[in-house]
Amino acid sequence: MIFLHRSPALHRVLYPLIRFSKRSYTVTMSDKIMACKKAAAVHAVDEHVRDKQVIGIGSGSTIVFAVQRIAERVNSENLHLVCIPTSFQAKQLILENGLVLGSLETHPQVDVAIDGADEVDEDISCIKGGGGCQTQEKIVASCAKEFYIVADSGKYSQALGTVWKKGIPIEVIPMGYKPVQLKIQKDLGGKAELRLAKMKCGPLVTDNGNFVLDWQFTSPGNWKDINSKLVSIPGVVETGLFINMAKIAYFGNPDGKVTIHKAPWAF
Repeated sequence: MIFLHRSPALHRVLYPLIRFSKRSYTVTMSDKIMACKKAAAVHAVDEHVRDKQVIGIGSGSTIVFAVQRIAERVNSENLHLVCIPTSFQAKQLILENGLVLGSLETHPQVDVAIDGADEVDEDISCIKGGGGCQTQEKIVASCAKEFYIVADSGKYSQALGTVWKKGIPIEVIPMGYKPVQLKIQKDLGGKAELRLAKMKCGPLVTDNGNFVLDWQFTSPGNWKDINSKLVSIPGVVETGLFINMAKIAYFGNPDGKVTIHKAPWAF
């Protein structure tokens, strides 16, 4: 059992995944999956983080382990790093772990970005945005010389949509969500549903003050073309399709080993 009160950052990330009882917290995410996430995150950090770098910090539960490992190395190796957050959660993780917080205003060029994913295919194309942070994540990743994905092995698939069944997240301007929704369904098929908040009535609101549509597509296609069509719709801010962006994905396995997949287009 993991006692979440020992790690405020981990508590906040995993709070939606736990059940409260009068005597204890019970983590519903299996310890094995947590170990997989940690193995992938630690491996990527040890492989690519070096002194005097600007590091893009992604969002999600796997990134908690990446930030913790970065903090360990900063303390043990006296590394001088600047960390660029992709979300409010990432910003809090950076601060709580005593790392140097930066921004794209002061550091528009990022050396390495590390982030999680909801699904990754054999080309290292990704679906991201299950946590609603896809726009800032994509901005930081696009500014990085090198972008790496860390995840548990259950996130890998041969075709996008095989593992992640909740649709492709699409961030939209609130006033235009309905026409965007109808346009997507008319031109690309499937169903685009407005994502609702879990702890309040009404839609989920991103860090940017926007809404998210989750597009359940009918069949896979050329994801680069599909992404271009989506972002060309007036009112669409960004999508959770990360195509030809990540060079390598690190997947933690239940046996403690890490499987490395390289993007064919990058090597």
